This record gives sequence, structure tokens and C-alpha cells, in this order.
Amino acid sequence: MTRKEKALAIARILDELYPEVPVPLKHKDPYTLLVAVLLSAQCTDKRVNEITPRLFAKADNPHDMCRMPVEAIEDIIRPCGLAPRKARAIKELSCILVEKYGGEVPASFEALEALPGVGHKTASVVMAQAFGVPAFPVDTHIHRLAWRWGLSDGKNVRKTEEDLKKLFPEEMWNKLHLQIIYFGREYCPARGHNPHACPICSRFGRPEVFAEAAGGKKRKK
Repeated sequence: MTRKEKALAIARILDELYPEVPVPLKHKDPYTLLVAVLLSAQCTDKRVNEITPRLFAKADNPHDMCRMPVEAIEDIIRPCGLAPRKARAIKELSCILVEKYGGEVPASFEALEALPGVGHKTASVVMAQAFGVPAFPVDTHIHRLAWRWGLSDGKNVRKTEEDLKKLFPEEMWNKLHLQIIYFGREYCPARGHNPHACPICSRFGRPEVFAEAAGGKKRKK
């Protein structure tokens, strides 16, 4: 079986398990999604979803957020971690959206990645989930699983993204990246993973995955 054949076989399994994949972060428009994704860095989606209703009750658009003091934003988002940096980024990007884009979130990778606190992964999530533009955001779950399944060498997230985009048709990217995230959380966690019971690793897992689970040598980061 070629790597591409394996990838498509994995996609079929994911489609059976997750025919529908809701966006994990609660939002109502591109702006609230952008803020939620920024907050999700080194924080769980569950925690973000607990915090954003409080934040968006104060300001759910760039105009109101730009008028909020950084300290007020920071006080609300503190449970998400990295609060000082995230609060400054939210304030600054909101003001830029007002001044440069009329309060709208631009549907452009380049424009999004130029905003404070917005990297390639965040921009990819917004482009895919808010605007429906094909993208393959790679988070820790996808990076881990792509390596476990032998779909990428796992050297870095950029390389993983490139490898996955070559293996899967473009029209599958937006749904597939969410399917992999859901699968990683439910069946293929970073710790306590049982590859023999995993619906995908049991069939397509690298030998190293089974060795690690058995207490053997862990792969190098």
C-alpha cells in the first residue's frame, strides 16, 4: 500500500467515525472565531469556550474591543494562560481591523498573518472555518497522529502540513483536519495511548508507536 492509499483508507475510517464535525470553538462570526483561536494557544478548547462568553459580553466586535483597556481584557482571559501577551494581541489586532479593514476580518492568509498574535495555524483555522477556503491547520493532535500513521516524518508542523496537503485532495482538507483532531482526543491521545485498540494505529501505526506503548524507546522530538 502506498502512502497515498493509506491516507485515503484512513480518511474513510474518519468519515465513518465522524460524518459531521462541528467547529470546537464557539463563535458567531469570523471575528469571534479569530479571538477564540488566538486564545486557544496552549489552552484547551473547553477552557476557551468557558471564557469567551464573558469576554464577548463586553466586546464581541473589533470596535468595542479596541476601546477596552488591555487590563480589562487580561483580567477576563487570565484562565487561558499567557494572558498579558494575548490581551495585547487582541487589543492591537482589533484596532488594526477597525483602522485598516473597516472592522471586518480580512479573508486573506497574508493579511491575517500580519495581525498581532496571529500565526499561520491561526490564520489557517480562520480561513477554513470562517471563510471556507481550503486549508490544513496542523495542531499538536494532527502533528502527532500524522507521525504515528506514517503520513509525515513529523519534523515540524510546517512539514507535516505540506505532507498532508500532498496526500489528501484539497476538497477534504477543511473537514479532515477537524476529524483528525476529534479522533486524536478520543482514540489517539498523547499519553496512555493503546495502539492495539486504536481504530487507525492498530492497522496503520508505525512500529515505533507499538514499541513506545510497550515501554520501549520513545521517538525523538
